[in-house]
Amino acid sequence: MQKLISYPISVVYYLCFGLCLVVFHPIQWICFNWFGYQAHKKSVDYLNFFLIKCTNLLGTTYKFKNVDSIPSGVPLIFVSNHQSMYDIIAMIWFLRKFHCKFVSKKELGSGIPSVSYNLRHGGSVLIDRKDPKQAIPAIKGLSEYIEKYHRTAVIFPEGTRSKTGKPKEFAQSGLKILCKYAPSAYVVPISINNSWKMVKFGFFPLGLGNRLTFTIHKPLAVKEYDFADLMQQTEQAVINGIQF
Repeated sequence: MQKLISYPISVVYYLCFGLCLVVFHPIQWICFNWFGYQAHKKSVDYLNFFLIKCTNLLGTTYKFKNVDSIPSGVPLIFVSNHQSMYDIIAMIWFLRKFHCKFVSKKELGSGIPSVSYNLRHGGSVLIDRKDPKQAIPAIKGLSEYIEKYHRTAVIFPEGTRSKTGKPKEFAQSGLKILCKYAPSAYVVPISINNSWKMVKFGFFPLGLGNRLTFTIHKPLAVKEYDFADLMQQTEQAVINGIQF
């Protein structure tokens, strides 16, 4: 029954979602080229605010737990499970004061209004999953960027989204590079729940009435751990917070 009801609602949602992307693309361009980084970031923040409002049409709600535990004024590395694109939209808006930058696949860097422009110009990095050698300097550059400007790298070590909510094995290489070249950073494990239910039928129709939760776990100072211990504690914290 939910799937049947969702068809007309999903049509309205995608019309609103697409309109936001189209409208904010030139806004981003103007902000970036005329006014610089801070103006561009504000445009991206408010793009994602309106994208969040679009998901409210589907009955989607969001809850972020323990945000106050995230340290300020230091480089951060958010490490999270990954369930859908709605993970990213929510993190950009609700964690906007931390200036989130993403490690994304290169395919997203072109062809998508607003999204591709932000990935290319907003401080995120695009990697070719088929070419690990290309990914190393790209992630190294992001590490040095967050170290210098005290911003946040977001990495999803599963590599691909979980379609059922069940976490996949975490890859270590990306996080290892981030930690190596951002030694003053804090790793912040985050557990995401119910985001996969948004796309449980695929991209059309969308799931209705989902409550997405983002649980922030204890931040871990990179300099206080050897990497093996840091990786183990981070993965365990994320997995322990996932309901599946």
